[in-house]
Amino acid sequence: MQEWITSIMEQFGYLGIFFMMALENVFPPIPSEIVLPFGGFMTTNSALTVSGVIVTATTGSILGAIILYGIGLLIDVKRLEKIIDRWGHLIRINKEDIHKADRWFDKYGYWTVLFCRMIPLVRSLISIPAGMSNMSFTLFILFTLIGTLIWNVILIMIGVVLGENWQDILGFMDMYSTITYAFITGVVIIVVILFIVKRIRK
Repeated sequence: MQEWITSIMEQFGYLGIFFMMALENVFPPIPSEIVLPFGGFMTTNSALTVSGVIVTATTGSILGAIILYGIGLLIDVKRLEKIIDRWGHLIRINKEDIHKADRWFDKYGYWTVLFCRMIPLVRSLISIPAGMSNMSFTLFILFTLIGTLIWNVILIMIGVVLGENWQDILGFMDMYSTITYAFITGVVIIVVILFIVKRIRK
């Protein structure tokens, strides 16, 4: 996949970077950890500029995020209620649990979107619950833009600094992803345990 990504970027330049970043958001298995550092490296041996790569990559990311936000709008709370009415008893979840989660996202969702934009894989998927909770589109774009810009600038500048050795960052990003996923998994497990204990007590 890496060779395909880099060949598209080399062949189409800014358009290739835009396409890859938009696709990376909709199809998370395409890693921005390859696209962005390589884009930074390309500024050292082609006519591409650092500012141009940053703007192009960020614009592509925003487009992909908007697409997933739209999907989230289609899977709104009312649709979830129908699913829970039918299957919720199997996993001990009722409509009130859905509303609690929705209220939590209404309260903390903007900051969640901001920070999750800097976590591999999650950075793409977070746009779906944002749409599901009917988060203000303007604020969604604002916080998505801030988080995305920070992530993009860091990885692109790493590519610029490393130059031909841009692939050196991949090992570090794998470690960063592993630690991040382990932390998220631990948090999810704790939340599930607390949820089950609460249910049993009731």
